[in-house]
Amino acid sequence: FVWNGEKKPHFPVVQGGEGTIEAMARDLFGPGLVPFELSSALLIVAIVGCSLGFVSFGGGFIGGMFGLAKASPNVVMAVWAGVTCAFLFFWMIGLVTELQRSETIDLQRLMHLPVALGQMFVVNFVASHLVLSIIIAVPGMIGLAVGLAVSRGPALLLLIPLSLCTIFMVTAWTYCLRGWLAGIMSNPRKRRSIVMGITFVFILITQAPNLIFNVVLRTDRFATNSTDYHRQRAEKSAAYRRAFQTAVVAANYVPPLWLPVGAHGLAEQRATPALLGTLGCFAIGALGLRRAYRLTVAFYHGEDGSKAPATETARTSAAVASAKSGARFLELRLPFVPEPAAALALATMRSMLRAPEVKMAWGSSVLVTAIIGASTLTRSGPGAMPDTARPFIVTAALAWSVFLTIQFLANQFGLDRDGFRALVLSPVDRRHILLGKNIATVPLSIGFGGVLLAIIATWLRLPAVGIVVALLQLASLTLIANLGGNLLSILVPYRIQAGSMKPTKLPALAMVTLVISQLFFPLLMAPVLLPPLAGWLLHRAGLPHAALASLVLSAVLALMLTLIFGLTLAPMGRLLQRRETKILRAVTASEE
Repeated sequence: FVWNGEKKPHFPVVQGGEGTIEAMARDLFGPGLVPFELSSALLIVAIVGCSLGFVSFGGGFIGGMFGLAKASPNVVMAVWAGVTCAFLFFWMIGLVTELQRSETIDLQRLMHLPVALGQMFVVNFVASHLVLSIIIAVPGMIGLAVGLAVSRGPALLLLIPLSLCTIFMVTAWTYCLRGWLAGIMSNPRKRRSIVMGITFVFILITQAPNLIFNVVLRTDRFATNSTDYHRQRAEKSAAYRRAFQTAVVAANYVPPLWLPVGAHGLAEQRATPALLGTLGCFAIGALGLRRAYRLTVAFYHGEDGSKAPATETARTSAAVASAKSGARFLELRLPFVPEPAAALALATMRSMLRAPEVKMAWGSSVLVTAIIGASTLTRSGPGAMPDTARPFIVTAALAWSVFLTIQFLANQFGLDRDGFRALVLSPVDRRHILLGKNIATVPLSIGFGGVLLAIIATWLRLPAVGIVVALLQLASLTLIANLGGNLLSILVPYRIQAGSMKPTKLPALAMVTLVISQLFFPLLMAPVLLPPLAGWLLHRAGLPHAALASLVLSAVLALMLTLIFGLTLAPMGRLLQRRETKILRAVTASEE
C-alpha cells in the first residue's frame, strides 16, 4: 500500500480478538486517528438522525392533535395520502441513487466465513432501512397517528401498525428488485439502460401532477368574459371533485395507498379497512421478502431459475440473431451517398443507438419538450392565435428541436473516444467522414423535429402549404446546424465520459467558445425566419398569395443552404485533416 507517498510493504492482520480493525486502520492512517474520526462521525450521524426523527414525531403529533382534530374524513385521507406519496418519492430518489449496488454488504466476500447466508440477508435488509427517508417518515407517521388518537379517539392508534406494515411492504419489494437487478446489472451497458429507464419513470411520476392538473383537468382556458370565467371555475371544481372520488375508489386497489384508505375508515369510525390493510401489507411484504431471499440464494449459487441447456441455446440464438441484424444494418446502401460516407453514417448510427447515454439525452429532450409544450399549448386555444403568428410559432418550435440536438452536432467526434484512431488511420477522404457524421445525426434532428411538427400542425390546424413550408424550414435548420456543428467539432473537440453525456474538463477557451456559440444560436438560425417574415409583410400590405411566396422563399433557402453545405465539405475536410491529431488527443484524453 502507498499512503501519503510512504510505501506500506505489509498489512498486519490480527487473528481474532479485540483491536483487529484498529490495527489495520493504524497501519494505513496512523495511530489514534481513524478510531476517533470514525467514532465522531458515527456519533454526529446518530445525533442528526435522532434529531430529525424527534422533530418529525413532534410535527406529526402537533398536526394530528390540533390540525386534524375536527377535519373531515376526506381531509384526513388526503393528509395521509400526501405523507405516503412523500415517503415514496424520497424512497425512489434513494433507490435511483443507490441502484449501482444490490446489497449493502457484498455477500460474495463473506461466502468463505462460517456465517449463514440467511443471517447476512437479514443484516442487509435491516441495514437498508437506515436511510434518511425512513428516519423521517416512520417517526412522523407514528406521531401523526398518536396525535389523531389523542384528538379523535384511541381507535386511530391502528394507524401505527398499518404505517409500519406499509413501509415494510415497500422496502421488501424494493429489496427484491435490487436482488433481481444484481445479475442483470453486472453488464455495464445493461446497467446504464436500466438506470436510464428508471430515471424516465421517475421523471414521469414527478411530472404527473403537473400534467394532470394543468393539462387533463384544465377547463379555464378560453374565457372571454367574467361569466365564462366563473362557469369554467365551477367546472374545474367539479372536475377536481370527480378526480378525487375516482382516486378514492382506485386507492382500494393500490397497496401503497391502503394507509390513507385505512385512515379514512378510522376517521369514519370504521376499523375494518385499517385491519385488512395491515394484514394485506404484511402479507405482501412477507411475500416480497421471501422472493428476495430466493433470488439472492439463486444468484450467489449461480442459478437463474431455468434449465441451463435451454438458457444457453436461447442466448446463443439471440446473439446470432443480433449479429445478423447488426450486419444487415451495416450493409445497407444509402442512395446518392458515397460508400465510405454511408458506411461511417451507419456505423455511427449503430453506435448512438447502442449507447444508453445518447438515448437518455435524446429521450430527456423529447420528454422536456412534451411536458413544456403540453403545459404551454393548453393555456390558449388555436382559435386565439392569429393566422399571421402561426408560421413564427412553427419556426420557433422547429428551431428548438434542432437546438436540443446541438450537443451531438457540435461534438461529433467526442462519442468516438478511442475509436477516433480508426478514422485517423483510415484512407477515407475527410470530407466523406464529415458527410457520414452529418448523415448519422439527420434521423435524430429530422425525426424529433418531424414528431414535434406533427403535433403542432394538428393543434394549429396548419394547411398543406404551411406543412410543406415547415418541412423545408426543418431541412434548412438542420443544414445550418450541421454547418456550424462541423466547424465546432473540428475546432473545439472534447471527450465525452463513458456512460454519460458529461464532458471532461475543458480548457477555458474551449468552454467560452461553446457558451458563445450557444448564445448566438438564435442569430445563426435567423435566415429561416425570412420566409414567414416575407409572408407576414405581404399579408400586411394586402397582397395575395402570401403563403405561396413563403413556400417559394423556403424552397430557395433550402436549396441555397444545400449548395453551401456541399461547397464547404471540401475545405472542412482539409481543416479536419490538419487538426485530426489534436482532435485525437482531445477525445482520447482519459484525465478528467
